[in-house]
Amino acid sequence: MAAEVNANAAGGRDRRFSAEVRWSGRTAVVVVAGELDRDDPDPLDEAMEQALARRAERIVVDCERLTFCDSTGLNILLKGRLEAREIGAVLELAALRPVVARMFDITGATALFTVHARLPDELAVPGRP
Repeated sequence: MAAEVNANAAGGRDRRFSAEVRWSGRTAVVVVAGELDRDDPDPLDEAMEQALARRAERIVVDCERLTFCDSTGLNILLKGRLEAREIGAVLELAALRPVVARMFDITGATALFTVHARLPDELAVPGRP
């Protein structure tokens, strides 16, 4: 059973970036979409905080709809990885687009994460390719 928590409330303004948490057992799937940069990191920060506060055993960030990520996003994910390790959890990435994957490769951050080519089947939403 998946429960969703939306971390996109922006006081009525439109956002270029969104993050949503849904659950599959003790795994938090953080679905991100749009452009993650210094102008709008709050949804990812909030989603990571929610996943960690509920003591997820595994956090998988679904990046299929993430079109851009700068150092701000990278730092949130690196911090989240360390915080996850502190509670005995893991943080994984899935479905990195080439432009996002390149940033992870250039910085060497790819080596710090388990990276799935696509969201693992057991975490996919039924009816979604």
